[in-house]
Amino acid sequence: MLARVIGRVWATAKNESLDGQKMLVLQPVDARGRATGRPVVALDAVGAGAGELVYYCRGYESSFPWLPGEMPTDFSVVGIIDQIDT
Repeated sequence: MLARVIGRVWATAKNESLDGQKMLVLQPVDARGRATGRPVVALDAVGAGAGELVYYCRGYESSFPWLPGEMPTDFSVVGIIDQIDT
């Protein structure tokens, strides 16, 4: 799924396994960059920054970047998109 990074989240009270993890606010977008749906909070596995277009996953697969550890997340950024050809 595609999204644009629109913000960052800082949380002082959270699950211990989230210590040191970067949390981003993502606005899901379509292939043309138009907003679709509501923003979500995702863990960042690739070092994405504000305004970047990213690829993210959801559900059980969103914890895969941290295997063999377990990460309590529903959304994870797994790629930064350089270009989309439609």
